[in-house]
Amino acid sequence: MRSYLLLLAIGLLWGSQFIFMHQAVAELPPIMVAAGRALCGSLILGLLCLFMRLKSEHTPWRTYMLIALMDATMPFIMVAWGQQHVDSATTAVLMGCIPFVTILAAPLFIAGERITKSGLLSVIIGFAGVLTLFWPNLSQGMNAGLMGAIGILFGASCFAIGLLMIKRFAKDHPVVVARNILLCAATQLLIATPFITDLSTLTMPSGQALSAMIVLGSLCTGLVYFLYMVLIQKAGPTFASLSNYLVPLFGVMLGALFLGEQIHPTTGIALALILGSVAMNQWAQQRRMQRESSLCQAS
Repeated sequence: MRSYLLLLAIGLLWGSQFIFMHQAVAELPPIMVAAGRALCGSLILGLLCLFMRLKSEHTPWRTYMLIALMDATMPFIMVAWGQQHVDSATTAVLMGCIPFVTILAAPLFIAGERITKSGLLSVIIGFAGVLTLFWPNLSQGMNAGLMGAIGILFGASCFAIGLLMIKRFAKDHPVVVARNILLCAATQLLIATPFITDLSTLTMPSGQALSAMIVLGSLCTGLVYFLYMVLIQKAGPTFASLSNYLVPLFGVMLGALFLGEQIHPTTGIALALILGSVAMNQWAQQRRMQRESSLCQAS
């Protein structure tokens, strides 16, 4: 029961990030939202590391800077920018594409990984879901909504590649890895902010926008990653990966509930196709793990 409660909490927190992002970018530049999110998340995880007496010992900081660029900096900027033109429901569905982008990129980063027939089929189904989601904009030509959606998809792809880089290069405790990545991302974003945004034209944002940015960093980034690590330790990575099903579902439902966003038929169809591709891939992975386990026991 605790594992299922953790799973629901993770899905809810990650799914709700799109609502808070929508509120934050309404008044703040995307790069400032991204920087504030990374900074708040790194502070929360830094406090957890102090409490748990965890230290960085195995991975050099220059490696963390490279991973942070792909795993946090680029996704945070692109998703925040895209949500200026796209509603939170569409953003949630697009972020559900992360698993099948990971399938495509895994052979490039991890030795022994390959794209299986079931993996390729899941990618095709997922791509059909993305195409369905884009279709209303594609039929009308290029516009801000389509460009925003493409930006979010690019950010999701960067995040997927960043996850693979973590698996290959980062050797510290998972909570330490998350803290260091967010700290590096916050540094990169804060340095870049004056070059991208004219700070002299900024006005004081409302309390709602500031609160949304703080919630994004502390709860939807820092705390949720810690809960994810706890769930992996309690129930294993396969069970924890089920959050991939919940994040877009919660994102779509919360967007409709709190922001009054309409769930168009294409959004529902796209969500079903993308979740179906993730389900197919998870099923194939479980079968492969069972076969490998049976072979090991037989030998």
